[in-house]
Amino acid sequence: MSRTIDAVVSPTQTNTIPADISGQMLDLDEDDDLEVFSKDSTLADGNMFNASMQTSPGSMVNQCKFEEDEEGDSKDIFITVDNPESHVTAIETFITYRVLTKTTRSEFDNSEYEVRRRYQDFLWLKGKLEEAHSTLIVHPLPEKFVVKGMVERFNGDFIATRRKALHKFLNRIADHPILSCSEDFKVFLSAQAWELTTYKKQGPGFLSRMGETVRAVANSVRGVKNRPEEFTAIQEYVEDFSNKISCLDKVTQRIVKEQKEYLEELKEYGPTYTLWSGSEEELAEQLKGVAGCIERCCKETEEQVGHLSDTLVPVLHEYVLCAETLKAVLRRRDNIQAEFEAKNETLATKKVDRDACLAVWETFLLSQRTEPSEETDRDNTP
Repeated sequence: MSRTIDAVVSPTQTNTIPADISGQMLDLDEDDDLEVFSKDSTLADGNMFNASMQTSPGSMVNQCKFEEDEEGDSKDIFITVDNPESHVTAIETFITYRVLTKTTRSEFDNSEYEVRRRYQDFLWLKGKLEEAHSTLIVHPLPEKFVVKGMVERFNGDFIATRRKALHKFLNRIADHPILSCSEDFKVFLSAQAWELTTYKKQGPGFLSRMGETVRAVANSVRGVKNRPEEFTAIQEYVEDFSNKISCLDKVTQRIVKEQKEYLEELKEYGPTYTLWSGSEEELAEQLKGVAGCIERCCKETEEQVGHLSDTLVPVLHEYVLCAETLKAVLRRRDNIQAEFEAKNETLATKKVDRDACLAVWETFLLSQRTEPSEETDRDNTP
């Protein structure tokens, strides 16, 4: 297997996102591009926990911070994702990100490109890379989220987090010796919005994709009969690792949530004791001391929560996403082997049928040669 890597329609109105905007995040399952939502749609709060889709406004996905990749001296392509902008049309609102590319590769016509891409364009690129290289590991994308509320109320922390994740996603692809040479990757970096839209339409039709899905389901149902031991060991290890890291991720997020609730309650006690000290002359100093202790506790707890949210939780959840990606790669590998075994069985069956037909044909020819000889002997008998 290959080495693991850490894997637009023009808007009618463009607004730069303010620094102090805020919003509440909501996860949806039914939209292909969940960063986009209709102005007329009614959104309901989700309450189901999923390892790949968090519902809490303070969840890791909304606050995770990804470290910037270090640029090596041997790199020949440099990508930067920045400058998010909100776009409003008659029926939807969405975010686009500027993608700046500098390269010395000969397959590119120019050395620098600047394009704007929305989240569903990144999803398209990931899907095309996985389709063309089904056994390679493409670094995961951040989960799909929308903002609950007015169309202009995008959460600044969420957008900054997503921008960093998308930046890391593209640079991981650029560092890969095979994925970085993909024609789809080149088009993604260099094509303008209308060119990319046209290029997307050149893909396989709905019936073709449906046929591939049916074959994949059939292969998964059929299963693999003779999986190599090394892949069996890898699959068992990944399953065990995924279960443990998912449990650890859930526990960590639960701790962060409870710490935030505790911090909110703690912040209410400080002013209460301060006001109380104003009406109790004999206990004023003691009550002020308690208020000071509570204030220091609030500060320490806030720093602890911030450290967990910004440092520990993002790393844990990134491991969860990578484990899910690796399990998907192993499933695709098993589907390929299952299809190979099915074709071998079909070929063996056809070979047996062919040998049987040849045997019948040889018997028929021998009988044809024997019958004239017997008739000749009878004719020569006096």
